[in-house]
Amino acid sequence: MVDYVTQGEECNNKADKMILLLFGSVSKHDDAVDFYQKSATEFKIAKSWDQAGPAYIKLAECHLKSGDSHEAAGAYVEAANCYKKISPLQAISCLEQGVNLFSNIGRFSMAARHCKEVGELYEQLRDFGEAIKYFGRAADFFQGEAATTSASHCKQKVALFFAQLKQYTKAIEVFEEVAQEAVNSNLLRYGVRGHLLNAGVCHLCKGDVVAVTNALSRYQNLDPTFSRTREYELLTHMKNKTLKSLLKF
Repeated sequence: MVDYVTQGEECNNKADKMILLLFGSVSKHDDAVDFYQKSATEFKIAKSWDQAGPAYIKLAECHLKSGDSHEAAGAYVEAANCYKKISPLQAISCLEQGVNLFSNIGRFSMAARHCKEVGELYEQLRDFGEAIKYFGRAADFFQGEAATTSASHCKQKVALFFAQLKQYTKAIEVFEEVAQEAVNSNLLRYGVRGHLLNAGVCHLCKGDVVAVTNALSRYQNLDPTFSRTREYELLTHMKNKTLKSLLKF
């Protein structure tokens, strides 16, 4: 049976020695890259994630020394994929490195994708404040690349996190922004009613019935079909129930 961990350690040690002996040698640098790549692959096959992650980081650093930011970014992402199995925070650290490198070389679609990954990891950790930061940044990257559907998805996540943090005013602003953008897009128009419903529910969570009434009027102006939808009926029903509850006091 092949001992992938041992093979990985041997390759890693050879690469470390190559780095010490570099002194400007291109061939030794290439050899070090090859050995770190082989080392990381062997550890990955063995599912030795705590060894594969550092091996990919060494590979990334090796690429950076030769000025290959694209390959370095890819290696950091591979390291993150390994760390996801054992340490979300270490995965986040590696992904941040990858995002910054992809951004610096103008690979904004890749930066957006991995920025979103960071947001998802923070979501898993229930750190919604950081999740907002990274989903928002991903939305900006996607928007810059005209990836409107992906940008909209990220903004919706931002709005939901604001709502979970009970920052309802900010949630309303983002939901309404997403709805406004969706109205003007054939790809996204189907989601307008849901965004307006979410914004309306956030108004209700603030206990501001007047604001809900005004919002319903604005939403009708935004989407003339809204008053004929189940979402409108639900919001109206919830508004009336809230008003009755307030009048009891």
